Amino acid sequence: MYQLEAHGVNVVYLPSRGQRIWSVRDVDLTLEQGEFVGLVGESGCGKTTLGYALTRMLRPPARMESGVISFDGTDIASMHGEELRRQRRNGFALVLQSGMNALNPVRTIAHHFGDIMKAHARTGDDVTAGGIRRRGAELLDSVGLDSGVLGRFPHELSGGMRQRVSIALALALEPRLIVFDEPTTALDVIVQQAVMQTIKDLQRERGFSAILISHDLGMVLEATDRVMVMYAGRIVEDQPARDMAHGQHHPYTEALLNCYADPRADEVRLGGIPGAPPDLSLPQAGCSFAPRCPLAEDICRTADPPLSRLGLGRAACHVRARTGHFEMEASSVQ
Repeated sequence: MYQLEAHGVNVVYLPSRGQRIWSVRDVDLTLEQGEFVGLVGESGCGKTTLGYALTRMLRPPARMESGVISFDGTDIASMHGEELRRQRRNGFALVLQSGMNALNPVRTIAHHFGDIMKAHARTGDDVTAGGIRRRGAELLDSVGLDSGVLGRFPHELSGGMRQRVSIALALALEPRLIVFDEPTTALDVIVQQAVMQTIKDLQRERGFSAILISHDLGMVLEATDRVMVMYAGRIVEDQPARDMAHGQHHPYTEALLNCYADPRADEVRLGGIPGAPPDLSLPQAGCSFAPRCPLAEDICRTADPPLSRLGLGRAACHVRARTGHFEMEASSVQ
């Protein structure tokens, strides 16, 4: 049994005026216990919205229109109130894109730990001031920060330190699944690497499952076990990370890979993706990537491609389903 399963998930944004925006469209995904999965795609493709949907953190004007989300065999899509709060206490957490967005600027870091521990306290938990400080110091140490951070306010910390605090807070309830929503955004390259190494070390040591949402395909390929590529609200490819850089893929994935270059090469050439993503407030006919795709055929403009077997994973592409399936499957056996 998968730890997390989502089937037919659709999320819409309902603005005060204007058309609905279909941010997530018919998403199916699975996650095994202890697996580390990456979710990549352009800005506006629905990555963060999907992460919020999976953790039941959507707020108006976003709304989950349809679909099933199961965590450890329990349907969480229909949960509300105290039932959902207990499920969060026992199961999953979300690390936001910016540490400053996740932290209250007028409360010390110790108060943040106290708020979480008291709100989700169970019989036998030590939620005295001393107990909270001991637990907070232990968690801060696990992310490479000293206990002196407990007495400081968020604005007194660097961006990297705030993000580490956010990770420590997410670990406070010992979740079995953590969704990391672009945890290294706005950090310099050295700090990004350090934060990602901390996440990888914690995931390996503690064994929780993780979803890493990011624009940085290179970072995701290095950190995760499996990569899901999202475009215009849909998962268009799902492949093991070790195979993502080889063989044939969805044309959008190939375009993303071409945007990266080997820094060791004598001559570096970067590719690009012509055109623009579709307007998700308008009906989508056929494959959403067809207007930008060099391989598009007539069927691509009229029929929405399903996720079909491609190599060791799946891709939603009519052309690859017809021409790429056996080639990659054969190469994976060699």
